[in-house]
Amino acid sequence: VTTLLTTIRRIVEFTEQFQRGMTGIERFLELMDAPVDIDDDSGAEELTGVVGEIEFDHVDFHYGDDDKNVLSGIQLHVKPGDNIALVGPSGSGKTTLCNLIPRFYDVTAGRILIDGRDIRDFTLHSLRSNIGVVQQEVYLFSGSVFENIQYGRPDASREEVIKAAKLAGAHEFITAFPDGYDTYVGERGVKLSGGQKQRISIARVFLKNPPILILDEATSALDNESERIVQQSLEKLAHGRTTFTIAHRLTTIRNAATILVLTEKGIEEQGTHEELLAKGGVYSHLYNLSDLGNNSASR
Repeated sequence: VTTLLTTIRRIVEFTEQFQRGMTGIERFLELMDAPVDIDDDSGAEELTGVVGEIEFDHVDFHYGDDDKNVLSGIQLHVKPGDNIALVGPSGSGKTTLCNLIPRFYDVTAGRILIDGRDIRDFTLHSLRSNIGVVQQEVYLFSGSVFENIQYGRPDASREEVIKAAKLAGAHEFITAFPDGYDTYVGERGVKLSGGQKQRISIARVFLKNPPILILDEATSALDNESERIVQQSLEKLAHGRTTFTIAHRLTTIRNAATILVLTEKGIEEQGTHEELLAKGGVYSHLYNLSDLGNNSASR
C-alpha cells in the first residue's frame, strides 16, 4: 500500500508540473507570436561611425492607448561628447524622452536625428548597438560574473572582460570571490549587493563601448558609500561620450554641460547648474528640497 501511494503521489505531482509547463509554453508562444510594433523601415541602413550629435526636432509623443501627450514640441540639440542631465518631477517624461533615442518607442510627431540623419533610417540592431544603457534596476542572469559582463558584447575575450571590469571598478571585489570571474551570481544576482550589481552593469557598457550613453537614475537605489564608488565609475564611463543622465539626486549632476528641467509644459528650464540656481525657478526649488533631504539624512 505504501509503495502504491508513493507512486500515485508521484503521478499527481508530475501531472501538476506538466500542467504548469503547458501553461508556461502557451504564454510564451502568445508573447512570441505578438505582432512587433517597431521594426526596421524598408531600406534601413546600418548605423556606423557614430560621432554622437543628437537632435530632437519638434518631437511629440503619447502612448498608443492615451491621446494625451507625454512630450510636446521638444526641441534639443546635443553636441558630440556633451553630458545632458534631465531633472524634473515624476511623470514629466524624463525616461520616456531617453527611451525614444534607441526606438523603444517611436515618436508621435517630429523626428530624432543622430549625426544629422533620422534614426528611423537605420536598422534597430545597429542603432541599439551604438547606445549603452545603465538603469536603476540591474538585471543579472543566473550564471557567472564573467558571463554577465560578457553579455555586453558576446564575442569579447576574457582579457577584454577583465579590462572592462577594471574600468568599472569591479575587478577588486570580483577577484576577492573564491572563484573570481567564474563565481555564480544566482538568479537576478541575488548573491551580490546593489553596488556590486551596478558595477557589473557598468562593466557591460564599458565592454560594449558605445558612443551614446543613457544613465537612468543609476545610483538612486544605493547607499551613500556605494553611490560614491559607482558615481566615480559612471564619470569615467561618460568621458568622451554623448551622455543623457536622468537624475534623482541632483547633487550628482552639478558638472553636467547642460541641465534640462522637464515638466508637463515640456523643457521649462535649460542651462548649467549655476545658471539655473541663479534663476530661482523650478530647478532651484528641486535642488533646495534635495539638499534639505540630504542634510536631514546625514543628521
